[in-house]
Amino acid sequence: MHLCAENLAARRGEDLIFSNVSLNLAGGEALVLTGRNGSGKSTLLRVIAGLLRQEKGTVTFTGKDGESARPAGEASHYLGHRNAMKSELTVTENLTFWKTFFGDMAGGFGLDVDEAADAVGLADIIHLPFGYLSAGQQRRIAFAKLLVAYRPIWILDEPTAALDSSADQLFAQLITAHQKNGGIVLAATHQPLGLENVQEMRMTGFAGVSEGVWG
Repeated sequence: MHLCAENLAARRGEDLIFSNVSLNLAGGEALVLTGRNGSGKSTLLRVIAGLLRQEKGTVTFTGKDGESARPAGEASHYLGHRNAMKSELTVTENLTFWKTFFGDMAGGFGLDVDEAADAVGLADIIHLPFGYLSAGQQRRIAFAKLLVAYRPIWILDEPTAALDSSADQLFAQLITAHQKNGGIVLAATHQPLGLENVQEMRMTGFAGVSEGVWG
């Protein structure tokens, strides 16, 4: 299993955010993006997830069985700054929707909704509307979304925002378990995540629009 990005460049409006970014991750490996705000961390994650179109370069994923390379976004879960849940629906209804919507990719199986909620320590509140939960509880349930349907790549943008130290440790354990099952993790963060087998890429970004990407 491999995630490969080659010579990526991306713009936000007229501004070049980054250029010539490459990475290659095998199953069980993690990459943490660091750098100041505006340096391109979130943009790079969204490009790899297929949510933004790159200006230049390619992103591909090859599965465990050596299947043909496919867009990495098809094999990814993306957890951004927003939790992607409906406030008026219960936790069960939200997680059931995502489990049905995503389904499992070949190579693994997601948890039942009850099991996923239990894994993030919130099995006793899944009957409540998502909007009733605290910010920390909402973030935990957003993370449970990654558990209900199998995807080999987890793309996480500030995953521990709004969490206390005990929740940080819980998420580190869940991410490490994903790696040990052969999963790949990309995360942008301003604080240590306590991960194993992890590389770091510091994003520096560009200050203006003069840099070319086509060369």
